[in-house]
Amino acid sequence: MALSSQAGGAPRLQASRLSDRLAALLAEQVAAGALVPGARLPTEQQLAEQHGVSRTVVREAVHQLKSQGLLISRQGSGVYVAAADAHRPLAFDPTVLESMESVAQVVEVRRVLEGEIAALAAQRATRSQIAALRRAQLAIEDAVAAGGDGVEQDLALHRAIADASGNPQFARILGFLEQYLREAMRVTRGNEARHWRFAEAVREEHRAIVEAIAARDAAAARRLATGHMQEATHRLELAGVLKRRNKGRGRT
Repeated sequence: MALSSQAGGAPRLQASRLSDRLAALLAEQVAAGALVPGARLPTEQQLAEQHGVSRTVVREAVHQLKSQGLLISRQGSGVYVAAADAHRPLAFDPTVLESMESVAQVVEVRRVLEGEIAALAAQRATRSQIAALRRAQLAIEDAVAAGGDGVEQDLALHRAIADASGNPQFARILGFLEQYLREAMRVTRGNEARHWRFAEAVREEHRAIVEAIAARDAAAARRLATGHMQEATHRLELAGVLKRRNKGRGRT
């Protein structure tokens, strides 16, 4: 996911590749029932003509959907819509990468998760895991002091909290979501670097979460982690990347 600038200077997300867009469109048709399990997909040439793209784009889009288990090839017969798979791996629509509004929705998903993850970490973290959390929190500050943006270290702290929850599925879910958040975090980090009060607020939020976990205060850890994600959305708004929500009713 890449960023470019609008005329007013606010960063925006660039459009994804044509193959991603076509893959998302075909996936929507499968989800809506326009392409039913067992149905034969139009030929590569037909799809290229229908959507005004090259056959290479079609080939890449079909490959994506095959890798997701949505389509299957039958030797000498063509490509077909696969039967519904109860164990299909988690995947987001690639067009999530095109819109900061969609990224904000991913942040909301994280907000729901992060509070409970932190609460469980407060209940279950070992001494060595708490020590690792403190090191991870300091690593963010060290990275920023050295002139970096601290994004990778920030993500590492949240993964460490997930590890401390005692449930490895949380770390896997957060790891999956990271791909949709890196560029958004870099935008907010750039905004924080220009406003020292914001940067200090982020540091204090991280410190408070880690200390609540160390103190075994699950309620405080939940509240602080949820609040941290709410502030992440607010910082996207302050960076001019995301439109303000719920005008006149305060921020969420």
